[in-house]
Amino acid sequence: MKTFPQQNTGFPLVQLIDFAIRGDHRGSLIALETKREIPFAIARVYYVFGTQPGVVRGLHAHKTLRQVCVAVCGSLRMVLDNGFERAEVILNRPDKGLFIGPGVWIEMDNFSPDCVMMVLADAPYEEINYIRDKKQFLSYVHSSNR
Repeated sequence: MKTFPQQNTGFPLVQLIDFAIRGDHRGSLIALETKREIPFAIARVYYVFGTQPGVVRGLHAHKTLRQVCVAVCGSLRMVLDNGFERAEVILNRPDKGLFIGPGVWIEMDNFSPDCVMMVLADAPYEEINYIRDKKQFLSYVHSSNR
């Protein structure tokens, strides 16, 4: 997995996180806790499911939001762009999370029919945090006023 270093912090904007699987003959369990498996305080959790074939989701970036995406069931492809480089990640395991920092354009496609993607975010929904136009996003990441 390619990581994009974040300007001024050295912390990657995108990285895969391995979650420990616990369980026995009865089944498996993965626990996700703030500042343990998830590198921030969790303020919002939401699910994406029932995505129809051929649909592309996302098509936005966040100015400040940090999030971890997990394919709890099924699979999907995420295309990530920090304005300088692009990376593709296939999410298809519930024990892998994809950390995405601010300033990354996100596109999601190739959802399997059974895909359920859970997202843990560090802030409540605020439309002002979104950049929904790719040209505006590129201007934003290439400006020094971030």
